[in-house]
Amino acid sequence: MPQTPLLLLPGLLEDADVFEYQVKGLGGVAVSAADLTRSDSIGALADDALAQAPSGRFALAGHSMGGYVALEILRRAPERIERLALLNTHARPDSQESIQNRRRLMALAERDFPAVSAELFPRLVAPEHLKEAGIAGKVTEMALGTGKEAFLRQQRAIMGRIDSRPHLAAIRCPTLVLAGRHDAIMPVEVLEELARGIPGARLEIIENCGHLSPLEQPDIVTRLLSEWLGR
Repeated sequence: MPQTPLLLLPGLLEDADVFEYQVKGLGGVAVSAADLTRSDSIGALADDALAQAPSGRFALAGHSMGGYVALEILRRAPERIERLALLNTHARPDSQESIQNRRRLMALAERDFPAVSAELFPRLVAPEHLKEAGIAGKVTEMALGTGKEAFLRQQRAIMGRIDSRPHLAAIRCPTLVLAGRHDAIMPVEVLEELARGIPGARLEIIENCGHLSPLEQPDIVTRLLSEWLGR
């Protein structure tokens, strides 16, 4: 029986490279990553992703902002999704504090876009990964590749997203939720809330890990995704 194709959804200021280790490690699986840089609403980003998705049914995995888009795809085309993985994300809308911080970062981007990733990086990884040049370099490379205008569009989309919590109970596909023990952006408790809301969801908390689980703990994330895919 052919392996179900997998569509990956990157997060804010990320591209397919955030999943580079998983793509290499999931040999035999048809894997593609959506470009989520073109639109400024979660609904439009979901439409963009669906336009890039494999035909028929597929597995869907979203990291951070990609998780917000994944939940919107589940609302729009649940019949297309065979299984769902949500990495370092949650179902809540933005708080006023978060919106204010995003607007501050958007203003910073207008003045000095490279400074945005430099400011964000200390909150993206667990303390023990702060000095890992490979991760820091990858974050900077992805951010600069995404660019200022796409960053502004993504921030507008994130700020405008709905509260997905009332919709979680309708999800019927096998679901994996991954949390980083030291994620300063998406704390464990919001991932626990997400997993509780989805019938039968499996929650895995990854130790020694911050927000960038696919890069910080690539082997563990690859193994968990492989199990989730039924390999």
